[in-house]
Amino acid sequence: MGSLARIMAALTVASTLFGAASRAEPLLTGGIGLQSCAKLGPELKPELGLDHPPNYLLYYWAQGYISAANIFLLNQYTDYVDMAKLEPSAIVKLVADFCSDNPDKQPIRAIDQFIRDAPKVEARESDAFDPWEH
Repeated sequence: MGSLARIMAALTVASTLFGAASRAEPLLTGGIGLQSCAKLGPELKPELGLDHPPNYLLYYWAQGYISAANIFLLNQYTDYVDMAKLEPSAIVKLVADFCSDNPDKQPIRAIDQFIRDAPKVEARESDAFDPWEH
């Protein structure tokens, strides 16, 4: 699938999953991880890997979410989740299984549990940083 076709497919899937409604309330977190499991779960196809738009939308969202969590972990606990060990198929399967068992919940809960349970890389206190300091 070419780049343009992939982008168009992602936009089509995103508009279907997220809907066009806007919110008047401020959001702290956004993206596919906040969809209901009842809506997202059936769309995930772990066996298709990143060739399936809902799978790659979820995986790339999870990468960003875990990266943000890592800044917090590093600064609060001087450890973090090793992003090099983040496997797309494992993340998609984790969320698909979670959603199958918990259609009334949101995928973000599976990722939060993954972050809590994942082995952490120990860092030095001097590795902590302010992400807004340039």
